[in-house]
Amino acid sequence: MEVWLDPWMVWIFLGIICIIIEIFTPGFLFLSFGIGAILTGITAFLIDSIVLQVILFALITLFVFLLSRKLSNKFISKDYIETNVKGLIGKTGKVTQDIQPDEKGYVKVESEEWVAVAKKNVLIKKDSLVIVEGIDGNKVIVTVKKVPK
Repeated sequence: MEVWLDPWMVWIFLGIICIIIEIFTPGFLFLSFGIGAILTGITAFLIDSIVLQVILFALITLFVFLLSRKLSNKFISKDYIETNVKGLIGKTGKVTQDIQPDEKGYVKVESEEWVAVAKKNVLIKKDSLVIVEGIDGNKVIVTVKKVPK
């Protein structure tokens, strides 16, 4: 028994394989290839030239890839809350040990105590309120919180 693989069969088969691969990988790349191959397989009934089929596959795949990126960016939330150490930036803390110029002190932010350095090498007294401006390794970089009058 002879099995002739027409181009449309190959395109559809490759498309299905790419879609199956996409199930196990993130990013919509293989989905784009799969849709491009399946649509090329459908149009292979009308187009006999393999060169034109490959060009059509490339164009469809590029179009689907760009469209999927645009749609995914539309649905991905841009509003996210920083967590872990980066979540400390912008929070208010209380100095538990004086922060001397060019030296370390301690600050309590929420329920944790952190080694702290002053952003502008100034003395920050114990019990002062500070704002965490950044993180440097295991130290927080702080500035004195201005109290409204």
